Amino acid sequence: MKLSAIVATRNEGKMLGPCLESLGFADEIIVVDMESSDDTLTVARKFNVTIINYPWKRFDYSGPRNKGFEKSQGEWILYIDADERVTPLLRKEIIRSISLPAQAGNSENQYSAYAIPRRNIIFNQEFKHVGQWPDYAKRLFKRGKFQKFEGAVHEEPVFDGVLGHLTNSMIHNKHENISEMIEKTNQWSDIEARLMFEAKHPQMNIFRFASAIVREFWLRMISQRAFLDGTKGMIYALYQAFSRYVSYSKLWELQIKDKK
Repeated sequence: MKLSAIVATRNEGKMLGPCLESLGFADEIIVVDMESSDDTLTVARKFNVTIINYPWKRFDYSGPRNKGFEKSQGEWILYIDADERVTPLLRKEIIRSISLPAQAGNSENQYSAYAIPRRNIIFNQEFKHVGQWPDYAKRLFKRGKFQKFEGAVHEEPVFDGVLGHLTNSMIHNKHENISEMIEKTNQWSDIEARLMFEAKHPQMNIFRFASAIVREFWLRMISQRAFLDGTKGMIYALYQAFSRYVSYSKLWELQIKDKK
């Protein structure tokens, strides 16, 4: 079974190399680059990959993934981000899973897609709580069953058939430090605020602000047991509440401007 791996990038020169190294088992690797201004393409060219240039659009994260699918040739498609790594055990499980029909003599694999668990590394520590494990992501799809990704921020795949779940995980280097987290929050909150505004979110006020922030912190710290990840877990829970505050503050700005 031929496997195509697709990586969408934008200024991922720091992370891309190890990602592509972990994909050496794939029959085809496609890098869809969104106008990177760093050394992303230089890093990509060190590997046997196909590079596709795609226009950068702040509210379009499904587009580059779908473009990669259009250009791919594999019978199975694996999507992976530049800050993720396929472990040796996961590699073996992927090969075994997409080869099931030939091994078992079945005419068709019962699964048309697989979700893969992710080990999220935050502050150089693997988080087991705060909603960070097993953190399944739908990433492996059978051609003919997969249709497309849709959605601007948290893009979701559209496919026909049954979803399976792999046992072995990929590594996700999610956040290295506070500065990086704040930078990402500033970027993603623009998109989230715009989507909420377009969805006609109720006018933000003091009560909605307070409720959203307290609810988010309670969810992370108590319900998802961030305290079991120690001081780093508490910092992450507070960060999530802060991130929610930033998104709603930007939504409030859009709502105020719209009234003028």
